Amino acid sequence: MKILYVASGIPVPGNLGGSTHTYEVARGLAQRGHEIHVVAVTQEGHTNIRHLWRPSLLQWHGFTIHHIDIPKIASLLTLIPLLRLVKHLRPDVIIERYYNFAGAGMIAARLFRIPTLLEVNALIIDPPSERKRRIDDRLGGPMRRWATRQCRWADAIVTPLHTTVPAEIDRTRIHEHPWGADVDRFVPAQPPHDPASPPTVIFIGSFRAWHGAVHGVAAAKRVLDAGVVCRFVFVGTGPELPAAQAMAAAYPSISFLGGQPYADMPAIIQSADIGIAPFDTSKHPALQAAGFYWSPLKIHEYMACGLAVITSAITPLDRIVRHQSEGLLVPEGDVAGLAEAITTLVTDPAMRARYAAAARARVVEAYSWQQHCAELESILQDIQQTNR
Repeated sequence: MKILYVASGIPVPGNLGGSTHTYEVARGLAQRGHEIHVVAVTQEGHTNIRHLWRPSLLQWHGFTIHHIDIPKIASLLTLIPLLRLVKHLRPDVIIERYYNFAGAGMIAARLFRIPTLLEVNALIIDPPSERKRRIDDRLGGPMRRWATRQCRWADAIVTPLHTTVPAEIDRTRIHEHPWGADVDRFVPAQPPHDPASPPTVIFIGSFRAWHGAVHGVAAAKRVLDAGVVCRFVFVGTGPELPAAQAMAAAYPSISFLGGQPYADMPAIIQSADIGIAPFDTSKHPALQAAGFYWSPLKIHEYMACGLAVITSAITPLDRIVRHQSEGLLVPEGDVAGLAEAITTLVTDPAMRARYAAAARARVVEAYSWQQHCAELESILQDIQQTNR
């Protein structure tokens, strides 16, 4: 198949979660023998008016990137160059990554009568507590109507959790597929870590309230204050980073690496023994309204690298990491429980090794990008056949 993948406003190449997702899907489908064209931007928020008339081209890892440098909030402005691109390429199917202000790919597909798959990675209709929703309500709901229309236009919808899609959309057209890990790049450390060296606990992610980085630092302090010998590494940036660093200023066993290139992540994760992801949905109204619809890369990548994992006891995280199988689950926001779980794994190397081996086996079996792309290919073939 010739596939046009519209990821307006997403930087590819890039280090954002959306950048990784777009790259892995495009590369995975290309490896399965399809001709893949991606519409993306060179960097987040960048504007290059010339690219409205002539997208820049990049051949990368088996697929073609057409850079149209328009910020996400103005994504619909990509419609004119996108129509020209569709007319030139004549793709068999169009995938569009949903965003509030996007939809150019869906319009182009409708005009050219091309089968479409809508990829939804966040809540389409914001809860009433969100500012965007309140503004939309005051305006009479134009964004809500546009979002619902795109869902109705789509031949299929792929999302980590069906609750991201408005309730009035036919559930039979929705396919739940989590994100994954590249199990060929994210592999256990070789040689294995020296069992005599202190275990390393790692956090990777955004320093925003709902990611729980500050909970992780608070738990690390409790563990170290109790005399448990280990080290903690926190990777990422965000508004809570200065506060987290200040909390840990007196603890040399807690270090912060800041943001790191995604290409370096396999080696960074391989340097650790335990991965933590203490998400706290109480800090994120949309997650509380729809359930935990994120499909966090870091958990899959921790597991692929053979780390025992500690995360929050919320669905669907509890389906990925099963308690006392691939790791441990703790109530969200429970710093004392997180510290206790860390202490348990640090002080019991045999348990840690069992969970690590099980984590690697589980992600290879059920949560790899390779499997995600195989399932996506099947959906694309189905909608192509249906529209013939």
